[in-house]
Amino acid sequence: MIVDCAVYRNGNRTEVPADLAGALGRARAAGDAFLWIGLYEPTEQEFSLVTSAFGLHRLAVEDALTAHQRPKLEVYEDSLFLVLKPVSYEEAGSTVTTGELMVFVGDCFVVTVRHGEANPLSAVRAGLEHRPEVLQQGPTAVMYAVADAVVDHYLEVAEELHADLDELEAEVFSVDRNRPGSTAARIYTFKRQVLEFRRATVPLAEPMARLAGAGVPFVHAGSQPFFRDVADHLTRANEHVEVLDRLMSDVLSAHLAQTGVRQNDDLRKISAWAAMVAVPTMIAGVYGMNFQHMPELTRWWGYPAALGVMVAVVLLLYRFFRRRGWL
Repeated sequence: MIVDCAVYRNGNRTEVPADLAGALGRARAAGDAFLWIGLYEPTEQEFSLVTSAFGLHRLAVEDALTAHQRPKLEVYEDSLFLVLKPVSYEEAGSTVTTGELMVFVGDCFVVTVRHGEANPLSAVRAGLEHRPEVLQQGPTAVMYAVADAVVDHYLEVAEELHADLDELEAEVFSVDRNRPGSTAARIYTFKRQVLEFRRATVPLAEPMARLAGAGVPFVHAGSQPFFRDVADHLTRANEHVEVLDRLMSDVLSAHLAQTGVRQNDDLRKISAWAAMVAVPTMIAGVYGMNFQHMPELTRWWGYPAALGVMVAVVLLLYRFFRRRGWL
């Protein structure tokens, strides 16, 4: 559906057009105006009105309708097509959710298509409408503002993930060893969140580098420094992702090593107790053979002597294993 639609002239919102093609023609004739349409998960029938009015390329239209695209920048004859993946962080479940945001930019129009719940567009439009000096730069200003909002939120999500990783490290190295299985599950879940975050940030580096350079059509000549600023913020976000990924691998390795050490400790304890049980079992087994001629069977001290030997050997073994740290 169409969320918002307006014509901007000299950086100011002027009208909400009913006829898209007519409004676009007037904007082109004026030379200082452009049309901005925002859509949320449009159907093919709804989007066909925009396609016919603006002459959008059918491949870009197909990508905008089906979603599930990697961040990219496509240059067509009549427009640019930029795909972004906004990221939202749910603190309650410590989960990262990505949406999709497509931006079509032409000579006098901007079309934004949003999929998913992550939505920076309402704040971007409101912010730009209070800064007419920026909107005077035309459709390029909208593309820059959208990209800047998305990338800045990447940095906020990266900080949240770093805080979660600190908690996870504290859990891995804590003295509580009663829930190793739940810790492993949390580690793998967190690693999946980092991977989802990486899919949004890393592929966007190449489109931002192209927009920061020269020679991209439909991009205002003086906008390169602004896109370089976005690219710089994106580089910082990608560095955060790399650090998170490396630290996550280190935490996983530390957890696996600790698990192995704990298993070895358990095996040593089991072996020590088995050794202490084996000695009385062996002595009792010897005396349980029921041979007729066995020493000590006719002695009154035979039974207490056997018990004393068993207790003495067990106590010696227990002391030995305690000194070795097996118990």
